[in-house]
Amino acid sequence: MKSDLEIAQSAHLQKIEDVAKKINITQKALINFGPYMAKINPKELGQTGKKNSKLILVTAMSPTPAGEGKTTTTIGLTDAIASQGKSVVACLREPSLGPVFGMKGGATGGGYAQAIPMENINLHFTGDFHAITSANNLLAALIDNHIYHGNELGIDPDAISFKRGLDMNDRSLRKINIDNARYQYQAGFDISVASEVMAIFCLATSLDDLTYRLGEIQVAKNLDEGKPPILAKDLKAQGSMTALLKDAFKPNLVQTLEHNPVLIHGGPFANIAHGCNSYVATQLGIDIADYVVTEAGFGADLGAEKFIDIKCRQTGLEPSLIVIVATIRAMKYHGGKKVEELNNEDLEALERGFSNLERHIENCSQQFGLGVVVAINHFQTDTDGEVKFVQDKVERLGFKAILCSHWGQGSKGAELLAKEAMNLVEKPNQFKFLYDTKDSIVSKLEAIAQKIYRAKGVVFEDEALIQLKAIEDEYTHFPVCIAKTPYSFSGDPKGIGAVSGHTLTIREIRLVRGAGFIVAICGSVMTMPGLPLKPASEGISINTNGEIEGLS
Repeated sequence: MKSDLEIAQSAHLQKIEDVAKKINITQKALINFGPYMAKINPKELGQTGKKNSKLILVTAMSPTPAGEGKTTTTIGLTDAIASQGKSVVACLREPSLGPVFGMKGGATGGGYAQAIPMENINLHFTGDFHAITSANNLLAALIDNHIYHGNELGIDPDAISFKRGLDMNDRSLRKINIDNARYQYQAGFDISVASEVMAIFCLATSLDDLTYRLGEIQVAKNLDEGKPPILAKDLKAQGSMTALLKDAFKPNLVQTLEHNPVLIHGGPFANIAHGCNSYVATQLGIDIADYVVTEAGFGADLGAEKFIDIKCRQTGLEPSLIVIVATIRAMKYHGGKKVEELNNEDLEALERGFSNLERHIENCSQQFGLGVVVAINHFQTDTDGEVKFVQDKVERLGFKAILCSHWGQGSKGAELLAKEAMNLVEKPNQFKFLYDTKDSIVSKLEAIAQKIYRAKGVVFEDEALIQLKAIEDEYTHFPVCIAKTPYSFSGDPKGIGAVSGHTLTIREIRLVRGAGFIVAICGSVMTMPGLPLKPASEGISINTNGEIEGLS
């Protein structure tokens, strides 16, 4: 079979105007980036507001390092719903160059369930990430400039919390030394998708809200301990930052291989940020389509929990259904098999590893009160016995596990999933958050650790305790965002299966005031990742025809 890139490059693309017509968006509302990509200007949309639009959240069991196909399933499900004659939009995150050139590769789906043009989306796309990085680094420059010119605000150079950003894995930039001729101090970079500017970009409900949130970014402590901390608005930064983001803030429209609309906008990581596409794109989908299919990064312990407890809580969104993507190979992985052994049938390992999927089903149905369907993303190495084993186990829990072959068959391979999803979204649910905003920060962290991870409790390293005490009184009402390994319910990536009774150790607490939540960093997870021994970039090149090769 052709590679993902070969399939994408051989595809016939419709003009973006024709894709837009399917959701009643006229040329007047489009800002074209060539013939196949466009931004949507909400001011030109006219009257919108779909009644009874259904929001479907695609999440997953705890993945293997290669991922289990959430984006592929999101696109396959979107195409399959469209094949039933329904109006549907997929809402996805923009790929980060970190994974593209690092370990995971691109993030536009795979096989015959892809968003296209694949190369453009995975690389520079419409320049949104460049704008976000520029806005981020403008604020960093303004901080240093203010200190250089006399530091009237009293910024404490040794207590600057705001970091520079770069959309690339570069571990050497985690810590840098700044010398601006007046002060010398230590700073650092986060990958852009972990930055507060990215988080704000994806949670803001309007340009006015974007400006307000950017102004609320806390950048440093005051040299005078009796004075409040320094905010971005004290540096008069929010206006110029918004100016850089004005066009980027408009959602991007592309298409699936079957020419159905996809809104790709924003892209915070789910292991170190809140892992959801932009609110403005999701809401736009709800305004113009009968069904919106969106995904949240990594497993449901991370992406789905943050989608609900942060994005939905802040914006009022409410999903109607959760689709949990599972693979036979991931279950065998969580049953103790090595990556190189996952293609071999092993029902005993499958039995052990099923516990991971079962935990995610319980969490999504019981803790969030939503309907659940399992999508088994089919691999050619899966045996009939393995598939039946999983389906029977899921059925005994009171749910359905549907074998999906959209990677090889497109919409046809997700038709049964689409029919089940369209049936389930019509059933009532008891949607709920995991904790109350009135709970203490510690109580919120314990709720996630105990109810989702099945940990016995949370412990704080000394530095994290100091950081917690500095903010817990004023920011108790904020939701929390746990940054941890995506490969386990614990903080240890080797904690496979459905570990329980462990302790979640928090090493750092960060206030992201503008975004409106608190980040708790666990284990060895880094907000500026590094590249692997053999990065994906080594296999990417340009052929003599000027075409990209090796992008996955």
